[in-house]
Amino acid sequence: MKKILAIVLVLFTLVGCSSVDISEELDESKKTVTVTTSFLYDMVDELAGDYVNRRLIIPAGEDPHVYVAKPRDLDKILSADLVLYHGLHFEGKMADVLESRGYEAAENFPRDEIGTMDDNGDEVIDPHFWFNISLYKRATENVSKRLIELLPEEKDIIEKNTFEYLEKLDNLEKENKELLSQIPEDGRYLITPHDAFNYFSRAYDIPVIAPQGMSTDSEVANKDIQNTVNFIEEHKIKAIFAESTTDPARMDKLQEACRAKGFEVKVVKGDGNELFSDSLAPVGEVGDSYISMYRHNVSLIVNNLK
Repeated sequence: MKKILAIVLVLFTLVGCSSVDISEELDESKKTVTVTTSFLYDMVDELAGDYVNRRLIIPAGEDPHVYVAKPRDLDKILSADLVLYHGLHFEGKMADVLESRGYEAAENFPRDEIGTMDDNGDEVIDPHFWFNISLYKRATENVSKRLIELLPEEKDIIEKNTFEYLEKLDNLEKENKELLSQIPEDGRYLITPHDAFNYFSRAYDIPVIAPQGMSTDSEVANKDIQNTVNFIEEHKIKAIFAESTTDPARMDKLQEACRAKGFEVKVVKGDGNELFSDSLAPVGEVGDSYISMYRHNVSLIVNNLK
């Protein structure tokens, strides 16, 4: 009963006093799938894009860690024929509503493959599983199963699309390993603003240092900055990387601190030169699909660290 009450309270909070966004045009002959993130929006497109309406809650390019749910999001959830979300607590305050109405892409992930991270001294689940292609394939299979349940008449085409997409992901994995092998062993360190690349780190044996920790909206402690500066100087790291959903000024601060110690490090930033972490790019831009996002990231890392 307490959980039900909590869900109701969240729903009323979402509804507020605003009107529902009706700007999207939906094909009434198709079922509607609502997803929380750009990753799932792209995944549904790959598997069943021609057969469903897709509605996205957290816009591409926005930071899910600080996203505030809006009244229209409730409409997208309640009016959908299928709701899909990442899980592993990635959606934060929307979790109760999503659990009551939707299906988790990370459903039944092996416990020993789910990472953890430090959140101000507390160990929490790391939700950034999409940087482990093996887990992303599991999520794809979970989503495929739900789409087939929604559209049993399209079972054959969804299964065909799923098989072909999983093959593309296998090829991406091979491509990534070949490219990343170009980075010299003593230069294989990735410095990013926040803790989003731990799955990537384990998959490709590239240590990741993130002075900001888990949250994208927290201030970086001077101690963490200094420790990172010392690490950069000690390992003679060529470049550090801004992300598309975080403030690049925080990486500039690292660069300035390194410069003060007499060591010059490049900040890789600017349009087309930022790593994607918690979101794909808006449709029509480089990085607007999972595969193009991953290729962009790997290319950026290799070109600046090799």
